[in-house]
Amino acid sequence: MRQMPEHNTRRAAWFLALLACLLCCLGAAVASEEPAENTSLSAAVCPIVYQLGQAPASRGYRYSFFGNGFFINEEGYVLTVAHVLETFRGGGQPYILVSRPDSPPQLLRADVIAVDKEHDVAILRATPNPFVGKHKVTFLPLASESAVLGQHVIALSLHPQTPQNARSFQAPQEDRSSGEVLSYESTKLEKSAPAADVFLLSHPVTLGQSGSPVLAQDSQAVVGLIEGRWLRSSGLSITKASSRSASVPGAAIPIRYAIALLQSQSIAWHTPQIRAASSPTP
Repeated sequence: MRQMPEHNTRRAAWFLALLACLLCCLGAAVASEEPAENTSLSAAVCPIVYQLGQAPASRGYRYSFFGNGFFINEEGYVLTVAHVLETFRGGGQPYILVSRPDSPPQLLRADVIAVDKEHDVAILRATPNPFVGKHKVTFLPLASESAVLGQHVIALSLHPQTPQNARSFQAPQEDRSSGEVLSYESTKLEKSAPAADVFLLSHPVTLGQSGSPVLAQDSQAVVGLIEGRWLRSSGLSITKASSRSASVPGAAIPIRYAIALLQSQSIAWHTPQIRAASSPTP
């Protein structure tokens, strides 16, 4: 083999080092693509809590955990189910727990903007707006079409690591439940209210998931909010559920009820088609 001149050898070594660096960067970008997407979804979900005490300790404020909500726009508006707020009827102030990029999670005040008890939906607004400050938050688009039977969905929720001794500086744990839409059922969500629709999920619902978003697996748009476990007897629904899961199916509020409440308050939201342009839908 012919010997390469010294200046060519140095040039080749420099080129190989640069190529190796580029390959490493490319590999890191590919590896981080999926976690970034997962983190984005989780950043839209926020636990709804009641702050215990006025002074923080080494691990932050103690709080009681009641359920979940999720951001629907950059103005800090949050959707949840109305029954999560029942505990605050006596004058208590709800808070939400939000993440920050280089700091522990933080409790933010969540003012109640509107409630529709008949359909079990509610709107909150975080104060101050976490989208303005240094918080790790995003929003979820709302589906323009109802969930259909057999559609694959994902329920996304957060819960404290130690529910009996929850502290605000502890990052909450994420739960993701994949399943499909089993059926639509009619039920009374409020004793004196007319019947409303819910749709049943093939996966069970656990304590604390109320108010969590149910996302269409393909578009990742919200098609509903977790209501709770379906304990009523329904031949069609239970038969379908038993063929896919041994557990009691979960029930979800269709997103159309939440959209109607948003419209009544003139609050904007996003749809999956225009989310990339960050242009809210009136």
